[in-house]
Amino acid sequence: MRKLLEQILKFGIVGVIAFVVDFGIFTVLSTVLDIHYLIANFFGFSVSVVVNYLLSMRYVFTRQEGANKKAEFVIFVILSVVGLVLNEWIIYLCVDVIYESWTALHVWISHDLAKLTGKIIATGIVMVYNFITRKLFIEKGFRK
Repeated sequence: MRKLLEQILKFGIVGVIAFVVDFGIFTVLSTVLDIHYLIANFFGFSVSVVVNYLLSMRYVFTRQEGANKKAEFVIFVILSVVGLVLNEWIIYLCVDVIYESWTALHVWISHDLAKLTGKIIATGIVMVYNFITRKLFIEKGFRK
């Protein structure tokens, strides 16, 4: 149990670093450069996946002896694409479905704040998905 708690803590630290990269790119692209928020999310998420992979494989998940690194990376990418789709869908729901449909929200929060809030909600949900799926599919290992 202690090993799992330590792993979750390490995953959280790596996640914070990846989040800063993702959220920073997303914020600059969507609010400063006025790029559509779903495109900005794609770029921020994609760069953070690379950062997350490198840090996770080094500090969080233990590789099985003789693990097939190519298969491991392919599974990581597939799981990340699913995470990206979830991330995009959740942000879209938060902004285009909830915020745009509920005009009373416009009085309290700006469109930019709605995008940033949606991004934070999506990131939290996808973080749980990432930990569970990576623990199940990557840490288990792939033999050569």
